[in-house]
Amino acid sequence: MKTSKLAEGLKGSEIIKIAGEVNVMKAQGEVVYNQTIGDFDPSIFPIPSELKSAIVDAYENHETNYPAANGMESLRKSVSDYLSSHLELQYQPNEILISGGARPLIYAIYQTILDIDDTVLYPVPSWNNDAYTYLARNKGIVIETKPENKFMPTAEDIKPYLKQVNLISLCSPLNPTGTTFDKKTLLEISNLIVGENHRRADAGEKPLYLLYDQIYWQLTYGGIEHYNPVSLVPEIRDYTIFVDGISKAFAATGVRVGWAFGPLNVIEKMKAMLSHIGAWAPKAEQIATADFLNQGEAVSKYINHIKTELNYRLIAFYDGFERLKNAGFPVRAIQPEAALYLTVQFDLVGKVTDLGKRLISIQDVTSYLLQEAKLAVVPFYAFGASNDSNWFRLSVGTAKKEDIETIFKLLEGALQRLQ
Repeated sequence: MKTSKLAEGLKGSEIIKIAGEVNVMKAQGEVVYNQTIGDFDPSIFPIPSELKSAIVDAYENHETNYPAANGMESLRKSVSDYLSSHLELQYQPNEILISGGARPLIYAIYQTILDIDDTVLYPVPSWNNDAYTYLARNKGIVIETKPENKFMPTAEDIKPYLKQVNLISLCSPLNPTGTTFDKKTLLEISNLIVGENHRRADAGEKPLYLLYDQIYWQLTYGGIEHYNPVSLVPEIRDYTIFVDGISKAFAATGVRVGWAFGPLNVIEKMKAMLSHIGAWAPKAEQIATADFLNQGEAVSKYINHIKTELNYRLIAFYDGFERLKNAGFPVRAIQPEAALYLTVQFDLVGKVTDLGKRLISIQDVTSYLLQEAKLAVVPFYAFGASNDSNWFRLSVGTAKKEDIETIFKLLEGALQRLQ
């Protein structure tokens, strides 16, 4: 029986497909090092104890009925204060919209900004822009980014398409690469968008908006600094909708509290859109998050802890790939900057296994790593890149420190068996 054309044409998740293979192997008793999912193992990365206690208290206080459609006022006030104190961004509570994580907010931005057959520009690899563009029945202009630019788009990449697009969707720190915009690049892109909007205002045309996903902004390492377009170019404020939340910085992916903030007229339309979907964060979790964000010392302590733990794992994996590269194996990694991801290259297409099978596709490479090295990683084509891209995302949110040495022993053995 047929469903809608929209449902029939929606692509499945490559990550879920790989997870299915992992689960089959685990069911057969095999140990698999699953570094695919952009999530945390709660036994390694529990949410902050203060947040957990506040959630329990909120349920004990019977905070179980409907929340306000745009989010509890206490949380919107806490987010407003948090943005002001940490990023010097000034957004009033009515310019902030709370939702059940970031996904409904991104969907609402697409549906609020874009008419059917409007055009969105986004770089690849990037998370789920292809799916949102498809679901909103929009056209897409896709920019395939380059490793020499850390897989981040440049102003030169974007400039030729400015007049054709209605929304530009960007993310920094970027999922899947864990890399970031430098100040110069983001400044140039922001100025391009402002300039194009001056042209459109004079011509009476619809504005060009920017979706800026910064859900990983608190997870930067070393000397890396997070930049946002509004701080760099204040005039872009009228055209920028931010996506943010607690999912990543506080290992709270399942708590489902996210927020968007931006121009009041856009936020109000997004609120109306989501009110029909009911994509609210649970009331108890909202009240608890408001309470937690106001605990400055506890927040700082947790951020320092999770950054230290994630950075240790990222550097350990990066150093491991550097050792393999220096030993002559066809692998390399981009030095990590942020988030929980390492960008890794496996240049293995064309290699032959010890059983005489030639690896002829990236799917073959992914399967070989899983079967022979017991390592599950996600190819960049799962994030919209070309099918022959030999770059992969490795996520460390489920990695145990004591397993990393074993992972590289298994990986080195699997690479040695290739000719």
